Amino acid sequence: MDEQVLFRQGGFGLVARSRGLAGLRVDEAQVARLREFAQQQDELADAVVDWLHRDGRGQQLVDRALAEGIDSVEGAPEELRAFFARAESTPYWVDAERLERGARAITRAGLLGLFPLGDLSLMGGYFASRATKSLVGTGEIEHSTARRLIETAAWWIDVTTPGALAQRGSGYQAALRIRLVHAHVRHAMNNRADWDYESWDRPVNHVQTAGTLLLFSLVYVSGTQLLGLRYSAREKADVLHLWRYLGWLMGVPEELLPANEDDAWRLLWLLAATEFIPDDDSKRLAKALVTSHEAIGADRGVAGKVLAHVNVRVHASVSRLVLGRDNADYLGLPDDLIAQAAVLVGAGTNFVAETLRPFVPGATTVQELLGGLGRRHYRHRVDQLLDRHPRTA
Repeated sequence: MDEQVLFRQGGFGLVARSRGLAGLRVDEAQVARLREFAQQQDELADAVVDWLHRDGRGQQLVDRALAEGIDSVEGAPEELRAFFARAESTPYWVDAERLERGARAITRAGLLGLFPLGDLSLMGGYFASRATKSLVGTGEIEHSTARRLIETAAWWIDVTTPGALAQRGSGYQAALRIRLVHAHVRHAMNNRADWDYESWDRPVNHVQTAGTLLLFSLVYVSGTQLLGLRYSAREKADVLHLWRYLGWLMGVPEELLPANEDDAWRLLWLLAATEFIPDDDSKRLAKALVTSHEAIGADRGVAGKVLAHVNVRVHASVSRLVLGRDNADYLGLPDDLIAQAAVLVGAGTNFVAETLRPFVPGATTVQELLGGLGRRHYRHRVDQLLDRHPRTA
């Protein structure tokens, strides 16, 4: 397939072309520089995980440092101090007011935001086949997809809730915890005899993490726009600012953290030219994600089975309309014209409501409150959902 699949098809291609990116190209020097980061890993987090494997009591110290700061941990080892020293030294460009505004803009989408999160950010990410090798290697995505999808949604809510990224806040802690989870995955993959470094690069490297964050920020915003949501230029900039700080907390080098929307599109174009090379694992993971949608509600009798069928068709339609026909066919996504028409009607309805919203006094505030309520309700249900989808690997 064309390496720049996401830019040439579907609604996402339309958004890219509207930004004047149809003729954008990357040069060999840019590609070579990006590929350097594919051979680099998060040394600070990796050192903490190596220490945790040596010290069975280490997790208690990590938890205390997350909740109370590294200065509260007496006798903390150098690995832990170095990790938290960087995390707690907030960079000069972080603007707390912009973080708050970006989180409110994301919150306004409510649970509608879960659709582009799963159907575009995660599904589109499967085209980056080198990045999927760690997912396939752990077995977590293919064999516990429903659980992982729920965990990802919960993490996304945690880090995008207004106020959550304050130091030692719930989002701040969630970002650092997932950074250490990535280090645990690297530790496991680096100890595999069959890991192909030449073909797959370093496991969970900086390029892959930066690409994932871009899927959760720029691609997510584009996806919600295609579902009818509207953002001001300042709101989009603030959403990207929030994810720039999240990337910094997660150990991504600043060179891979876009400072504005133009930078983000250029980095995504560069990633499309170098990383979006799908293979059979891309198809396996896409199938597992579709199956996870079918599993939700399927155990609740006839009505549940109907709901599961509709759930699959709607999610697949969002992916198909945004990613494009050829890409969706490659991944084996269901093709239901009625469901696609329903998604388009819903997007049109959202667009009309969103166009009127700024002109109705208090409408934006009400939408943020409703979105926040929906997200909190979903977050409270997460433990129950996880109990229904236990780990099997």
